[in-house]
Amino acid sequence: MYFNNLDFVIVITYCILLISIALFISKTPKGTKKNTEDYFLASRSLPWWAIGASLIAANISAEQIIGMSGQGFVVGMAIATYELTAAVALIVMAKYFLPIFLKKQIYTMPQFLEYRFDKRVSLVLAFFWLAVYVFINLTSVLWLGSLAINSLTGFDLTFGLVFLALLSLSYSLWGGLKAVALTDILQVVLLIFGGLTVSVLALHEIASMHDGSGVIYGAVKVFELLPEKFDMILSVENPSYRDLPGVWVLIGGLWIAHFAYWGFNQYITQRALAAKSLPEAQKGVMFAAYLKLLMPFVVVLPGICAAVIFPSLERSDQAYPMMMSLLPNGLLGLTFAALIAAIISSLASMTNSISTIFTIDVYRNLSSKEVSEASLVKIGRNVAWISVLIAVICAKPLLGSMESAFQYIQNFTGFFTPGILVIFLVALFWNRATTLSVLIAAITSLVLSFLIFLFAPDLPFIHRMAIVFLFSGLMCFITVQFQRAKIHNNAIFLNDINFVTSKSFNVNTIVIVGLLVIFYFLLW
Repeated sequence: MYFNNLDFVIVITYCILLISIALFISKTPKGTKKNTEDYFLASRSLPWWAIGASLIAANISAEQIIGMSGQGFVVGMAIATYELTAAVALIVMAKYFLPIFLKKQIYTMPQFLEYRFDKRVSLVLAFFWLAVYVFINLTSVLWLGSLAINSLTGFDLTFGLVFLALLSLSYSLWGGLKAVALTDILQVVLLIFGGLTVSVLALHEIASMHDGSGVIYGAVKVFELLPEKFDMILSVENPSYRDLPGVWVLIGGLWIAHFAYWGFNQYITQRALAAKSLPEAQKGVMFAAYLKLLMPFVVVLPGICAAVIFPSLERSDQAYPMMMSLLPNGLLGLTFAALIAAIISSLASMTNSISTIFTIDVYRNLSSKEVSEASLVKIGRNVAWISVLIAVICAKPLLGSMESAFQYIQNFTGFFTPGILVIFLVALFWNRATTLSVLIAAITSLVLSFLIFLFAPDLPFIHRMAIVFLFSGLMCFITVQFQRAKIHNNAIFLNDINFVTSKSFNVNTIVIVGLLVIFYFLLW
């Protein structure tokens, strides 16, 4: 056990502070009750700074910090491609997707598909996302978080699972999205502080191991000792090429995962849907894009440093917890609180989105009678705690034997993301797309992904996603031609949508793309 009493006091204080702030934010005027817009979309009142912080807090969790640090230990900085190129995907989402979604005043992504097609498409995607969020996302976050708690405190894995579940529910269950999004400000500050602290102290440790001192000296030694860990584009000979296939990470299937995740993933887009206006949402997304550029130093660099300090780790996912063990007591407690912040903010975001999708897209659609607003909120709360309970029970059986939870998530979700991207792109930008055509695309994505996985297991999953995306799109096109479909009754007419962005948005886009070009040029 690395914790002492001071660390426990700091973590407990943080938990109390978080719950207190969330309960204060969640207060409603006397004699009023939350309606669905209050609970699921924070009354559509979120400012840009809350949107940006909440986007990152929802995204960066145990599978990012622990899982991606673990991949940093194995692969190196190349895994940061997931973080860096996501900044571009965020900008595309803000400019081309958000104007349509906000104009339609939707609550959920399946609801948009119901508006564009019909209930069949909406329900298929709703059930898919519910399954993925509960059995993939929630379980991985809970499992990796409990591993970190076990490594640093010695507490049993079951204790860690239950502790994280109860803490996330303690403030999100009552307050809904508003409590989640506004407390994410605190979470993101702690998250970035914690990750950078681990990186800085790790570099100091490496410097002292080699008779030097300072962060710069430590960074130079890491580069000298492990130069291959700083290759952003992996060669075919690299053992990790299958996960990150060379230059194709920049021009291939990774963009399919990015646009599906950042553009059409409920627990991500829900923050932007809750914005007070489109310009406010776009400013928030741009803020998140800048924060994304920091993430390699927060989540990947500690893993690379672990390869120098602890080169013989049995499991790559132990890298980040072992790096935290280097911290002095007190600072260890604060940094551990940052890790807890990242975990529970993602758990809260996911459970809120699960309850939103189930309540709005499944229960309300399938109910034979009119349901009151208060009843819908109550159902949403019940779904939230039930989904977390299921994830707690399933976490160890699903992930207990996995070497890398991060790549497990990417690989598994890659079976479905090509079809999802096809569905939303044609829903948004092709007015002839029909219900049958997008259902065919979804089936093609699932079946073809499994066939390639079975018969070409060595094919990088990024390539698989690109192939499946093209075939799914082709099947959608062929189906529309076979149906001889004309303009769909519910088609989106883009002439009615304002895609013009502000001057500051455009300037910041140039800055972010320029920084990425420089970074990849230096570490090619």
